[in-house]
Amino acid sequence: MTLRSILIIFLSLGALSLGACGKPDEGRHRVQAVAGESVDGARAQSDNPAYVAAPELDIPFYKEKLENGLTVIVHEDHKAPVVAVNIWYKVGSKDEVPGKTGFAHLFEHLMFNGSENYPGEYFEPFQRSGATDMNGTTNNDRTNYFETVPTGALDMALWMESDRMGHFVGAITQETLDEQRGVVKNEKRQRENTPYGQAFERIASGTFPPYHPYSWTTIGSMEDLDNASLEDVKQWFRDYYQPANAILVIAGDITVEEAMAKARQYFGNIPSSGVQPRLKNWELPVQPNKREEMFDQVPQTRIYKVWNVPAVGSEEEDALDLITSLLANRKNSLLYRRLVRDEQLATSVSAFYYGRQLAGQLMIIVDVKPGQSVEKVEAVLDESLWAFVNNGVDARELRRIKQSEFASLVKGLEKIGGFGGKSDILAQSEFYYGDPGALIEGLQHYAGVSAQEVQAVAARWLTPESYTLIIRPREKYATSEKKVDRSRLPPVDKKVELELPKQESFTLDNGLKVVLAERHDTPVVLMNLQFKSGAAADGDKPGLASMAASMLSEGAGDLDALAFSARQEELGASIGTGSGLDYNNITLSALKNQLDPSLELFAKVVLEPLFPEKDLARVKSNRLDAIAQEKAQPQGLALRTLPPLLFGDKHPYGAPLTGSGTVEGIEAIERDDLVRFHNTWVRPDNAVLIVVGDVTREEIQASLNRALADWRAPKTELARIEVPTVERPQKTRIYLVDRPGAEQSYIMAGLVMPPWQPQGAEAFEAMAAVIAGKFTSRVNMNLREDKHWTYGARAVSLDTEGQRPYILFAPVQTDKTAPAILELLKEYRSFLGDKPVTERELADYRDDEVLKQSARFQTKGQLLSSIAWQVEKGLPPEYISEYPQRVEVLTVDEVESSARQFLQPDQFTWVIIGDLSRIQKEVEALNIGPVEVLSPGD
Repeated sequence: MTLRSILIIFLSLGALSLGACGKPDEGRHRVQAVAGESVDGARAQSDNPAYVAAPELDIPFYKEKLENGLTVIVHEDHKAPVVAVNIWYKVGSKDEVPGKTGFAHLFEHLMFNGSENYPGEYFEPFQRSGATDMNGTTNNDRTNYFETVPTGALDMALWMESDRMGHFVGAITQETLDEQRGVVKNEKRQRENTPYGQAFERIASGTFPPYHPYSWTTIGSMEDLDNASLEDVKQWFRDYYQPANAILVIAGDITVEEAMAKARQYFGNIPSSGVQPRLKNWELPVQPNKREEMFDQVPQTRIYKVWNVPAVGSEEEDALDLITSLLANRKNSLLYRRLVRDEQLATSVSAFYYGRQLAGQLMIIVDVKPGQSVEKVEAVLDESLWAFVNNGVDARELRRIKQSEFASLVKGLEKIGGFGGKSDILAQSEFYYGDPGALIEGLQHYAGVSAQEVQAVAARWLTPESYTLIIRPREKYATSEKKVDRSRLPPVDKKVELELPKQESFTLDNGLKVVLAERHDTPVVLMNLQFKSGAAADGDKPGLASMAASMLSEGAGDLDALAFSARQEELGASIGTGSGLDYNNITLSALKNQLDPSLELFAKVVLEPLFPEKDLARVKSNRLDAIAQEKAQPQGLALRTLPPLLFGDKHPYGAPLTGSGTVEGIEAIERDDLVRFHNTWVRPDNAVLIVVGDVTREEIQASLNRALADWRAPKTELARIEVPTVERPQKTRIYLVDRPGAEQSYIMAGLVMPPWQPQGAEAFEAMAAVIAGKFTSRVNMNLREDKHWTYGARAVSLDTEGQRPYILFAPVQTDKTAPAILELLKEYRSFLGDKPVTERELADYRDDEVLKQSARFQTKGQLLSSIAWQVEKGLPPEYISEYPQRVEVLTVDEVESSARQFLQPDQFTWVIIGDLSRIQKEVEALNIGPVEVLSPGD
């Protein structure tokens, strides 16, 4: 199991639980890694200049196999009153056969349609019980289901998971099969309707021989999905969904004894029959030497270069992983420097090692800059690769990569559930290695991989024989249970007790306000410097604020962009920037033992950004290419088209909601504009710094006063941003944008809402959630579950200082465009008319929202985000802690009143992206408002 593959797939959404227990015997284990204490580690330090000590980790787990074959793993974490449940079934698309592809993924969808003892929507009891991080996923090798629930809801979660493991086959009906088959087909259409959406299907068939289990994609073919019979699906369940073919992880606020008792209670009497033989090995396919080209509705050419390499578990996997970091994904990487920065032949380059059970692949992806020759880019790419293979690897750079990855690892060790949570890593380690703590050995091996090993592995696998796929733009875009009562769900304990860190506010010597929340569970400090500006301050150059944020990573002080990036890696720090409609921000994530030098680097960004001319030209060019990419995607195009229709093209909120700006705005930006923007808005009297982490007030106040001593507010008066009020249109407007050949229509509708106010905020959120804000909302249940015309339909209300845009979106199959619009209008009109919010809907929302607070502050990042919002709105600290009490007393009358106040479906502004030759006449025939065709411009 490679460190980087886990980080890439999971870390952005969760934290990791790492460690080892030696042999995978039953019993308790303390998973511990102590940097550099082994003999091999000492040898690696002295003989290997690329050696970096692995981080110190101490993570206990308990593993036991029940009599029916179910593997149960328990991890205790009492930091927050939540428990994660994660169950992995040892079945994926590799277990299918040609002619019956897509079964594993289709069955994952079916598993959310209830069970024999709980018919109906599987999500419903969870969405009134405060569940978070709830989902299911399927890949080539396995299928998993997971949720994080308040401790008091654990019995309910285990009852539900065990019911669909032991009592599901009778719940599969032709109706549910047809429904979910339609949903999956729309998911496939949605993927293929996006630029480059067919690439991985072509790569799978092009790199693996016919009948190899990886020669088809997880989602399968339309034909095979149509041919899936009810008996086929039931047999799939009988073959694979049984305890002996599953791994159950319970992690969180529970003891081992309690967790094992519950596991035996709910799962222990589910029988296992003969488990299908599990594919564990397959001869590595011959290296493909093939080239394919295809055309798609894409704005620029993309190159995929693929090599078949060893599978997960190989001695070479860490080196393969490190090769991808050396080649791409970083500003200092070889291919990024040459292709993107120096010669500007590409707008982006990425690489990854895709390790799977039967085989791995190393893939490089390059987006060719418009106007550049594909042949030239390929020639430079090949030349760079062969130079990399022949010239060796810089040990210092290898050290920086390892240090950066280890720092990210330590910072992520907080979350127990969801993608990348501790429960996920324990399950993944057990699945691939038969040992929940197997990753610790990978860490030690990863730490000791030498530059010579990396070069040797590169020479072995990065050969001229490879698979190349070129995607070019089209010319025109066109059982019986004795212990468990299966007659009803266990009740959910609705008591939620949160202990939030106390907030301390103080002012630095330079006048900057600081808000600190101490949390000492991991040696990490997070910071967010937020200052008013954002896209609202762009003026006549839409995109200026986001460009100013982007350019802050292009060097500061005496460090150019590459040196700045290298310094971050050396410190294990991460400095990021963000830009919204009303605020820009600069963030820092630092290890406690590197806090002061990390703050020095942070201060350079605040005080001494370089905004170099040569890099500005490149960043502008790449931004223009990114805008072209947005226009090629239905969602991106809709998000660019709707704002000026709602607010007007001169309004501060009339710029594209993607944040990228307009072509004209980006082209007009000069270095002086960036300097002026930074000097105008990045000043201590226009900012607040929020700090969360392993630091005291005395420590951080002294460090900040030293680091930011030279940052002073200028004598000039602080500029003001005026956000004018706009009027809603009095009737429906419809705008169509042509996308010839599209298999889906992207429907988006918007309303301008009043600014956010504390008074009535909870009623508004409840109203918005019930009609279109969550999976079980009326809109999604209608279009996805009842009609299966879409993969998902939702609405969001953006959090702005001025009037808020409320945006409804629904990608639907092309032939259902007009009917879908009618269904959406029907749901909103009935919500305001004869079918207002019900007491049951509100009770479910109240329960879910209150119980969800159990997991809301699990990580420092979550806490930082909540405090930043609170500070932005000028609210006292208790506003967050008292939120559950305000939700608990919501009434139906308050929610109905909010709906009547804010929702006027006959004032929607609609933007529909689709094949007008197939949808325009039907949309016009709806006769709900004037229809205008727009060009896909800014």
